[in-house]
Amino acid sequence: MQDVATKVGVSRTTVSFVLNGRDMNIPDSTKERIWDAVNELGYRPNTLARSLRADRTNTIGFISDSIGTTPYAGEILQGAQDRAWEDKVLLLSINTNGKGDLKQTAVNMLLDRQVDGIIYGAMYHRPVTPPTNILEVPTVLLDCYAEDQSLPSVVPNEVKGGYDATKHLLEKGHRRIGHITAIKDTAAKIGRLNGYRQALAEFDVPFDPTLVVMGEALPVGGYDATKELMQRADRPTALFCYNDRIVMGVYNALHNLNLSIPDDVAIVGFDNHEIIAAHLYPALTTMALPHYAMGKWAMEHLLGLIEGADNEPKQKMLDCPLVVREST
Repeated sequence: MQDVATKVGVSRTTVSFVLNGRDMNIPDSTKERIWDAVNELGYRPNTLARSLRADRTNTIGFISDSIGTTPYAGEILQGAQDRAWEDKVLLLSINTNGKGDLKQTAVNMLLDRQVDGIIYGAMYHRPVTPPTNILEVPTVLLDCYAEDQSLPSVVPNEVKGGYDATKHLLEKGHRRIGHITAIKDTAAKIGRLNGYRQALAEFDVPFDPTLVVMGEALPVGGYDATKELMQRADRPTALFCYNDRIVMGVYNALHNLNLSIPDDVAIVGFDNHEIIAAHLYPALTTMALPHYAMGKWAMEHLLGLIEGADNEPKQKMLDCPLVVREST
């Protein structure tokens, strides 16, 4: 800063006022000369010193269990990063690979770096118990929630997603709609099944529990469930699947049964998995998880908390968009 002041021929205080945006009736010509000198000399203000004075580092921590290793990581992190960059905030990301002992360490590392807040994310929609030391700074949960709702969170609206998927098939004229779901009880499984039932009820279609088949949330589960459903005399004309990986098995089973998609059986998946949905033949109609929007909302809300807004924890649910392709 002294080098800049010497080059321009002004006091160091004047340079400080200009760099910090304080007008102090400094002529525009002087400001311009100061910025020219800053650029010429390659001067960068000491961010650490600034943060100590302002009690703010403009840094946000992002902790996840396995998000960094999933196909969705890019969208979630991009949403958070884009919103952070609007305020020139730096995002520090740590992936714990689901190892519980690393979570506490990760939080401590971020607190040691005096982050202004933390986003705590999960690989899939579920309840979590974050490390207690995370409460030292404002925190937002992403794709997960605290069961006591003590922390703000953002998750997909699973019920609405299941409802919209089933409604799309009903609007196409289908009334025998099978639902292939996962074995493990999760917020996604329960919510999507409830949405399926709500849509059927709205169209006065009786719920038939025999049309709901559970299996592994993998291609093998979809294959076996489809074979079971299609052996029925009153087989379904459409299938709503818990995720796109299940759909891979569904496609294989229907092909082996010489049934065509969507003429014999229409299919709707869930996730909009980037390396599956658009590249199946025919391309898959599916529900997209709002990963980018969740990342952006989490950052937006966290920045508000840091500024002292919204003291009451918000539990936000974001809708899952329907992506219509050729399978319906």
